[in-house]
Amino acid sequence: MAGLMTIQLEHLRFIGYHGLYAEEKKTGNEFEVNLSVSFYLQTDSINDISETINYTALYELVKIEMQLSNELLETFALSISRKIKTSFPGVKIIEITISKLHPPIEKFIGNVGVNYKVEY
Repeated sequence: MAGLMTIQLEHLRFIGYHGLYAEEKKTGNEFEVNLSVSFYLQTDSINDISETINYTALYELVKIEMQLSNELLETFALSISRKIKTSFPGVKIIEITISKLHPPIEKFIGNVGVNYKVEY
């Protein structure tokens, strides 16, 4: 029976030089990305990578995007989502969470992030 399949990449870690403040762009920060990409199966069995979404290709899209410099995490989420949809037109749902693990906020313990979900 064909149904909705979701490919997940979780707890991806990257070092990036992103943010609003000059110090962030100079010293960098650690980011975590969680991504899920859903599509409808065209068959009730998968026997070849061409029948699914290659998680290695998804990882490469995220890695390349994280190497670019942006001030806002929201910009990353939107850009990565657009590139995934362009690369994999059959995608029906994309959900991405991007967290900055050490935000430059005095006496702040925790992380900050954005979550973006789009359905086509």
